[in-house]
Amino acid sequence: MNTTADPRSRVTGVVLAGGRGLRMGGVDKGLIEIGGRALVEAPLDALRPQVGRLIVSANRNTARYAAFGVHVVADLQPDYAGPLAGLAAAAQAATTEWLVSAPCDTRTLPTDLVARLVLAAERFGVDAAYACDADGPQYVVCALRTSLAGALARAAASSRRALRDFLHAQRAVAVHFCDWRCANLNTPEALTC
Repeated sequence: MNTTADPRSRVTGVVLAGGRGLRMGGVDKGLIEIGGRALVEAPLDALRPQVGRLIVSANRNTARYAAFGVHVVADLQPDYAGPLAGLAAAAQAATTEWLVSAPCDTRTLPTDLVARLVLAAERFGVDAAYACDADGPQYVVCALRTSLAGALARAAASSRRALRDFLHAQRAVAVHFCDWRCANLNTPEALTC
């Protein structure tokens, strides 16, 4: 295990904002504003103190995402291949040992999310861990070793693009967060709640 004075320097955070936003009528979900702030800002703010570097995975409006002071990467596949493609691009761009991800529409994240995910994976000697809340597994909220970049790219290019399947193939550890609920905002109705 690589230890440094600041463990955050071992981790890159990535906010996944590369989807088509079909359930939102095709708009770029991460840039939808609530209370004068883009949805992507909440997970960026939550990850910022927990990681050494931040990336946004986005397939459009890259200049607007870059304005949040983060590096922006696009999917390696041009067909919106889902979270695996965004994770593959981020893992390839990261210069750290670990990558921890969150979707752009997650309003809150635990303050110890990164530390607990990475520690659990290292404790069990595996390359991945994912968060569970009261509703069950939240696979997109996960930690992955960046050495999995090639495997992520191959999985994203395959016909089976389920992040859940990829994580299970890595023997990923489930980490339970009892006082947190992921509560993604996937529909226009969810924005009004």
